[in-house]
Amino acid sequence: MKPNVLMWRTVVVACCRAKGCNTNLGRQAAEMLLELEPQNAVNYVLLSNLYASGGRWEDVAKARYSLKKVSVKKEAGCSWVSMKDGVHVFVAGDKSHPDTENIYAKLQELKQKMRDSGYVPLTEYALYDLEVENKEEVLSHHSEKLAVAFVLLRTSNLPIRIMKNLRVCGDCHSAFGYISKIVGRQIVVRDSNRFHHFADGKCSCGDYW
Repeated sequence: MKPNVLMWRTVVVACCRAKGCNTNLGRQAAEMLLELEPQNAVNYVLLSNLYASGGRWEDVAKARYSLKKVSVKKEAGCSWVSMKDGVHVFVAGDKSHPDTENIYAKLQELKQKMRDSGYVPLTEYALYDLEVENKEEVLSHHSEKLAVAFVLLRTSNLPIRIMKNLRVCGDCHSAFGYISKIVGRQIVVRDSNRFHHFADGKCSCGDYW
């Protein structure tokens, strides 16, 4: 079978998850991917993430420059929830929501309870050259975490349903497992790849992510 876009993209993603151990293989796969789809922003983002996973920040900058050079715009990540009063949309670090103060207070409460339960932030998913503390701060304000904190401000025992236009990051995936157990609620996340059903600390994907 002749390798196609899906196959090369799968190799790049697998190399990203290897935390820089297979950067050369991932780079070769990314080159094939860019040759097949030079105008797809996702491919440049994957290459950038690959270098970031190995701490190669100069190469990250080059990958992002290539993205700009071909005039391809990266889709902004966002998460949203449908409530009785309408659809609420969040982006990373969002402070435009009317309930922002309460949302961030709930996030802080959840973060402390998660740490008490054994949660450790997966800082390799903060794809920026920052100090560890700053990476943790970036991760804690991802759009899907803001969405789940917002829903938890309201009294209900129904499953929490969150939609995201991009793939949920590994740290948020880990965090949602802890949150589902802490609050005793099922959390359903639909990202660009699949449905994730979190209940009692476990995900239906078996942490394949």
